[in-house]
Amino acid sequence: MGPIGMPEMIMIFVVILLLFGAKKLPELARGIGKSMGEFKKARDDFEREITRAETDVRLKEAPGKESKDA
Repeated sequence: MGPIGMPEMIMIFVVILLLFGAKKLPELARGIGKSMGEFKKARDDFEREITRAETDVRLKEAPGKESKDA
């Protein structure tokens, strides 16, 4: 299965329109946007925590020396 093309996107949009109705679509889109924003924030926090933990481990392995990557 390849990437989703334009005909598939149109079909998905029509099905969503039929299921939720035109009045609910903006609310649904807002909810999806907020969810994506929260997911991105959580992902960024997780990556930042992993990087910090990695830096802490490197500093513990070589006391008194700072890592070149940090």
